[in-house]
Amino acid sequence: MDPVTLTTDRLLLRTVGSHDTDAVYDAVQDPDIQRWTTIPSPYLREHASGFTGQMVPDGWADGSVFTFGVFVPSGELVGMLAITMHSLGVGEVGFWVAKEHRGNGYITEATLTASRWAFTKLGIDRLEWRAEVGNKGSRAVAERVGFTLEGTLRSAINNKGVRRDCWVGSLLPSDLGLPSTAPYLPPPSSPSGV
Repeated sequence: MDPVTLTTDRLLLRTVGSHDTDAVYDAVQDPDIQRWTTIPSPYLREHASGFTGQMVPDGWADGSVFTFGVFVPSGELVGMLAITMHSLGVGEVGFWVAKEHRGNGYITEATLTASRWAFTKLGIDRLEWRAEVGNKGSRAVAERVGFTLEGTLRSAINNKGVRRDCWVGSLLPSDLGLPSTAPYLPPPSSPSGV
C-alpha cells in the first residue's frame, strides 16, 4: 500500500523518511519513551536511521505496519503512531509522544484519526491497544479515545528481554459510530449456557 497522509485541525499524520531521522532520534532520547516502549535502549542514531529508512517504508510496502509521524503545522515532530496488522480484521495501535508535547491531547487526536482510517480503509473490525502495566499515560490516551479495557495479560510483553504484564483494550468500529465489515454477535446479557 502507498503511504497516506491524514490531517486534523491541529495535526498532520504522514509517513516518516530519512529526512526525519534526526527528529526521531532526538525525541526518543527521552528515558520515558525508552522505558515504556519496546524500542532499543540505548537508542542509537543507527536505530533511528533503520527505522525511518527501512522499517517504516517496508511496513507500508508489505501492509504489515502502517506508521505515521505526528506533526504540528510548523513541521515539528510531536510523536509516532503505528497500526500493526495481526490477523484478518485485527490490528494493534501503538504510540509515543515527545516529552515537550505531552498533555496537549495530540496523541489522543492522532489515535482517533488513525483508528477511523483503519476501520474505513483497512477493513479492521477490532483495534487493540496494549501497554505495560503502570504506563498510565498510554492508558489515559486509550481511555480518552474510547478503548474498552479488557484486562491484564500476564507475561504478554517482552520489553528488552524481560517479560512483563500488560493491559489490553479494544476499540470497535461501532465505538466510533462506524459500520463493521463483518457482523458482530456479542454474548447475551444473561448467559443461558448449557
